[in-house]
Amino acid sequence: MSKTFLDLAKERYSVRKFTERQIEQEKLDKILEAGNVAPTAVNYQPQRIYVLQSEEALTKVRSLCPCTYGAPTVLLIAYDDNQDWDNPKQPGIHSGEQDVSIVATHMMLEAWSLGVASCWVNLFPNNELERAFNLPNNEKTVLIMPLGYAADDAKPVEKWHFSYKKIEETVTIL
Repeated sequence: MSKTFLDLAKERYSVRKFTERQIEQEKLDKILEAGNVAPTAVNYQPQRIYVLQSEEALTKVRSLCPCTYGAPTVLLIAYDDNQDWDNPKQPGIHSGEQDVSIVATHMMLEAWSLGVASCWVNLFPNNELERAFNLPNNEKTVLIMPLGYAADDAKPVEKWHFSYKKIEETVTIL
């Protein structure tokens, strides 16, 4: 019997220890495609995804973020604030971070379905990362995502992965 989406979502965890084995291009392409078909506000698709795989790029990102966990690929995920949707009913509210979050989630789950591990990371100085990679001023980083194959001894952090609030604590039916 094949897994359901909920099975996949429950099984996936943030991997914090990777092997050196590089992701096959075919799998990386599918992961990136999952992000490309993710829903964004008005389908503006403001996401900008940088695939960091060269030694130079990995050294640079690792110098600014302690949480790449030895992954052979790191996605730097940003949005173009000239291309995200602005809420006409509330000035200052726009969709860039939300859009990138949806895109990243699609990619994380596609990766897991292909046997590729990931971790959502935002422990870095955004402005410094943007300067280090010469991003245009209109592109804002939201997260980096280490990608690769989990080390044999990788395991979920118990206090973060296996503990969930009761649905009644997070859902209100009005």
